[in-house]
Amino acid sequence: MMRTDEDLEGRAMLDPRRLGASSRLVEEHGLSEAEVEEIIELFAALRRWHRTAAAHNEASQRFMKLGENDMRAVRYVMSLGRDGTIVTSTMLAAHLGISGPSVTKLLDRLERGGHVRREPHPTDRRALSIVVTDATRESATASVGRDHARRFAIAASLSREERQAATRFLSAMADLPVIEHEAASGVER
Repeated sequence: MMRTDEDLEGRAMLDPRRLGASSRLVEEHGLSEAEVEEIIELFAALRRWHRTAAAHNEASQRFMKLGENDMRAVRYVMSLGRDGTIVTSTMLAAHLGISGPSVTKLLDRLERGGHVRREPHPTDRRALSIVVTDATRESATASVGRDHARRFAIAASLSREERQAATRFLSAMADLPVIEHEAASGVER
C-alpha cells in the first residue's frame, strides 16, 4: 500500500509521543516502540476508514441525488420493508430524530423525486405507510448495496478471531463517553 504525504502527515499527528498530553500516558503503559507503531498504524487505518466511508456516503448521495437524512430515510424504509414491517411517518421521524412537520417535508421531497410512495396503511385507516419505489430500490441496490457487499466480503475474509478483535476494538471506541473538554480541563473559554 502506497502512503501519500497526507497519510504520513496524519500518521505523525496520531503519534502520542508527539503530543504533550498523551506522551506521559504511553510511557505509563510501558509500551515498546514496536507496540506504539502498531497502535499508530491502527489509528491511521481508522482515520483512513473514516475518510473513505464519508467519501462512499457522499458518492451514494450524489448518485441517488439525495441528502444525508433522505438517504437515511430510504435505507430505513427499505430495511424494515424487507421483512414486511409497515413503516409510518411517525416511525421514520423517531428513527431520524426529527419532528412530525420535518418528516412531512422530507417525505414530500422524496415523493416528488419518485423515491417513495405513501399508501393507505393496511390496518390503520388514520395512517399512511411509506414504501420505497421500485426504481429507487434498484438504484440503491446497484450503488449502496454494492458498496455494502464489498465491505461485507472484506469482513467475511477475516478469521473469526480477527472479526472478534475488530468488534471489541470498535465497540470499545464507540463506548467511550464524550468528554466535555471545558469541564475536564478546568479552563473556561
